[in-house]
Amino acid sequence: MKQDKEFLKKLSERLEMALEILSNCELCPRKCHVNRLKDEKGFCKTGRNAILSSYGSHFGEEKVLVGRFGSGTIFFTHCNMSCVFCQNYDISQLGKGNEVSAQELADIMLELQRMGCHNINLVSPTHCVAQILEALLIAFEEGLKVPIVYNTGGYDSVDTLKLLDGIVDIYMPDIKYGDDERGMRYSSAPNYFSVAKSAVKEMHRQVGDLKTDDSGIAVKGLLVRHLVLPNDLAGTEKVMEFLATEISTETFVNIMDQYRPLYKTKQYPELSRPANRAEFQRAVEMARKHGIHRICEK
Repeated sequence: MKQDKEFLKKLSERLEMALEILSNCELCPRKCHVNRLKDEKGFCKTGRNAILSSYGSHFGEEKVLVGRFGSGTIFFTHCNMSCVFCQNYDISQLGKGNEVSAQELADIMLELQRMGCHNINLVSPTHCVAQILEALLIAFEEGLKVPIVYNTGGYDSVDTLKLLDGIVDIYMPDIKYGDDERGMRYSSAPNYFSVAKSAVKEMHRQVGDLKTDDSGIAVKGLLVRHLVLPNDLAGTEKVMEFLATEISTETFVNIMDQYRPLYKTKQYPELSRPANRAEFQRAVEMARKHGIHRICEK
């Protein structure tokens, strides 16, 4: 139970470790080495406190998260990536949002639980792991019980993920690209695929394949998202091959067709159109070819 003394003690110890990392920040693979406890800011433009853009019961997520009452999404402002096609660039890049204290963040989590949300869905949490742990310690003490979802772009540090072992119930990473070069070109993320592979392996080690309750609502496990880009720029086959051979053919994968040319894509002609139906179908076929069969086509 996440409310018992032993668990809370472990969480408090993890929080201390996370805050120590924050003082010379290496929370994510960028390792900016700024003292965020003193409000210094690196790539993610976030200092001591988390910044939120919005929160609420969300019905646009995967069915296994939404259920009847929605997924309790909390959108963190800023990001440790810089995707040229980001659909939420006003949040992730332009910084739309307001600072919140740990108590305020905990209160939001508890409010979402009272609303009936099936989970707490932390969107773009990578750069705010310390602040999240700080809020969770308060929220668990005050009765938070629903599963915690870590909804990330996949550019995560294994060492930081280990701080979340036993705390996060559901990991939901994107794997955006099947090679490092495109991760750098389109998201300013050095070694993206290499980093994401290591991160997803650690996530799966912690929580295993996705499990649902009798109502079909996710309670624990790994759910991978993969956005189909035009001209196979996402490297879909390499992503699916990795999941099948190094994670599990039981991996629950959402192959997404929502890409639209937004934000800075005018500077990248190869990204100037949505993926067409044939490209999307090929992506699904690649997954099935490698034995991936738990496919959510959204």
